[in-house]
Amino acid sequence: MLNPNLDEIQLSKDDYERYSRHLILPEVGVEGQKRLKAASVLCVGTGGLGSPLLLYLAAAGIGRIGILDFDIVDTSNLQRQVIHGTSWVGKPKIESARDRILEINPYCQIDLHPVRLSAENALEILAPYDIVVDGTDNFPTRYLVNDACVLLNKPNVYGSIFRFEGQATVFNYEGGPNYRDLYPEPPPPGLVPSCAEGGVLGILPGIIGLIQATETVKIVLGEGKTLSGRLLLYNALEMSFRELKLRPNPVRPVIEQLIDYEEFCGIPQAQAAEAQQQSAMQEITVTELKQILDSGADDYLLLDVRNPNEAEIATIPGAVMVPLPDIENGDGIERVKALLNGHKLIVHCKLGGRSAKAVGILKERAGIDGINVKGGITAWSQEVDPSVPQY
Repeated sequence: MLNPNLDEIQLSKDDYERYSRHLILPEVGVEGQKRLKAASVLCVGTGGLGSPLLLYLAAAGIGRIGILDFDIVDTSNLQRQVIHGTSWVGKPKIESARDRILEINPYCQIDLHPVRLSAENALEILAPYDIVVDGTDNFPTRYLVNDACVLLNKPNVYGSIFRFEGQATVFNYEGGPNYRDLYPEPPPPGLVPSCAEGGVLGILPGIIGLIQATETVKIVLGEGKTLSGRLLLYNALEMSFRELKLRPNPVRPVIEQLIDYEEFCGIPQAQAAEAQQQSAMQEITVTELKQILDSGADDYLLLDVRNPNEAEIATIPGAVMVPLPDIENGDGIERVKALLNGHKLIVHCKLGGRSAKAVGILKERAGIDGINVKGGITAWSQEVDPSVPQY
């Protein structure tokens, strides 16, 4: 529970009108609204989770809101990142978020941090805030936010999403567990697909982000039972919630300083391995692929290893689909062998990563040499045929 000096906080006539539905709640009242006005919250990320979170923290009357993000608004964001609008495409997310917040509540103090969070700047950026809310989507930043909150003794309101499932909890609050109690070690790079590859129901981050906002407000008010020690799991397809108990691990390593989180999560090692693999792998550009297609050559097989629903969005003419999961489980390898029939193999996906993986598996398990298409169908749309939808 935060303990501001409420004698220094005054509610204006507009505050009484604006927050009237809060003020008549016995659990909030005048004192609680003063607590909200005195509170400061840093939101790391203004994406799917940060969007609803920021909107409702501002509406609730949080007096100081910090926004950290270095990305720009993309059209593909608008399906779920509801704080941004079409007119902001191509512009900084934090500026879009600031303007929208000030429309909702012009009395919020908004701090903009247009930087990438790192071990070098995290402690300085997080230090002025009472609560940190993690709206990020990658493991290095989640570990960084967690460790900085532990070192600064600040609550860390956590949420994550994937496809139709989400989870939320409160870390490092009143002696409760932190992120390393849930995930002592990061997963291998690439094991968990990003939303760009795996997809996400646009409504899902709204639900999880609102849970994060609710937990933040409860911490400020000192009311109710928070999710500290409980991991809330949500499945949108089943419309079900369930809980897992979380406890501090008594033998976990003590966090004494911030480290290189990219290294900790194996990112440089994975990138080096990928670069080595690609250096040994034959690749062509989409322009070169176009030349092959235009030549009328019939001595090749163009293989699409995306998922079938992706092919409903966009295709490259003449491509035959064998999804990567089928190749990974072995079923697709025999199909590729049958399709090849002595032809050269060219493989593409959305961006080039899955196709490179497929080429590697086919070479290792079946001795099939393949050529990877750099940039995949996204590069095809950008450089060859703009009529092909990007997704």
